[in-house]
Amino acid sequence: MNYYLQKITNNLLERKLYFFIAISFTVAIAIGSLISVNNSIEIPPVKNIDKFLHFTAYFTLTLSWLFAFYKSLKLHLKGIVIVIILFIYGIIIEVLQGVLTTYRQADLLDIVANSIGIVTAWVIFNKIFPKNRMK
Repeated sequence: MNYYLQKITNNLLERKLYFFIAISFTVAIAIGSLISVNNSIEIPPVKNIDKFLHFTAYFTLTLSWLFAFYKSLKLHLKGIVIVIILFIYGIIIEVLQGVLTTYRQADLLDIVANSIGIVTAWVIFNKIFPKNRMK
């Protein structure tokens, strides 16, 4: 009996950890997208590194949310809902950059980079964890 209680407790702690990580990434992206970046920070002179950062951020964000709900992804549809919500979240953040800040601007290519990161994470997640395991 003690073994099963320990297994249930470990499972709950693991799920809470993944959820905490997903929330943390979500908040970090919002803050990082809306704060003023000091001009003294030197960004490497690589063309479109900003788009790569957007791709990476939303790739990681998507994976974190998919893992947060992995154990409860009984239906493939729940994963698709996560992807759609993150796509909308990316658009909202871009709009807020244009509306709330004077030091940032909304950029359609940022939304494209976010979307590519989201879709890439979704495809890789489904390759590693086939749909039949999520049903």
